[in-house]
Amino acid sequence: MSPEERERYSRHLALEEIGPAGQERLLAARVLMVGVGALGSPAAMYLAAAGVGTIGLADHDRVRLSNLQRQVVHRTATVGALKVEAAAETLRALNPGVQVETLAAAVDEGNAMELLARFDLVVDGTDSFSARYLLSDASYLLGKPLVHGSIFRFEGQVTVFLPGQGCYRCLYPQPPPPDMLGDSDQVGVFAALPGVIGTIQAAETLKLITAEGEALVNRVLLHDAMAMTFRELRYRRNPSCPLCGDHPTIRRLVDYVAFTGATVAS
Repeated sequence: MSPEERERYSRHLALEEIGPAGQERLLAARVLMVGVGALGSPAAMYLAAAGVGTIGLADHDRVRLSNLQRQVVHRTATVGALKVEAAAETLRALNPGVQVETLAAAVDEGNAMELLARFDLVVDGTDSFSARYLLSDASYLLGKPLVHGSIFRFEGQVTVFLPGQGCYRCLYPQPPPPDMLGDSDQVGVFAALPGVIGTIQAAETLKLITAEGEALVNRVLLHDAMAMTFRELRYRRNPSCPLCGDHPTIRRLVDYVAFTGATVAS
């Protein structure tokens, strides 16, 4: 590390659990952030601040004024801009030493395998069930750790999927009906909630990269912002899971929009 890097990361270097070796691992890491919205904002900013060497940003959307209530990586001046470009500008200003790679497109079954293969670890900041199943399947098939987070109104959850130790399908074997949760624009979300959940996702990512601490593997951390409570739900790999079970039937990506609409169709 350069003298400037040693000063920038001095608080990490002072931690016995991280130190120079752990910081070097962070500087060499490649992390993909899928979704640069509510969860991706705090997660990406803390990863950049911590010195994760390369951060990939994937999102097809543009910044809207209504995003700014919770998506803190964006600014009023970037309304109308591509989210990945607006976020990349913020991250580079925060830490010029971090390399930011952008994909201004939706991650789908056509590009996910090639994209995820370029990174060491994936952080899920998406807001749809089709994207969550897609990222879980692709990460497992590629042998990549996946840090999952989700929010709804005043509640959020975080868990970590490691290949061979469970996947999103073990938690949710079938998607809910598409109209069960309502339209996100109408449901709403508490402004500070994504900051809590996204920051926990960043913490789990840093722990995985440095191989320190106990990751949220086979554990879902549930947060209720209104009650200000945290509780934990434990789960195990499902031996009958079609993706990571003893006799898997999913060996390639499928049409996830169709899959998540299958419940209503049936």
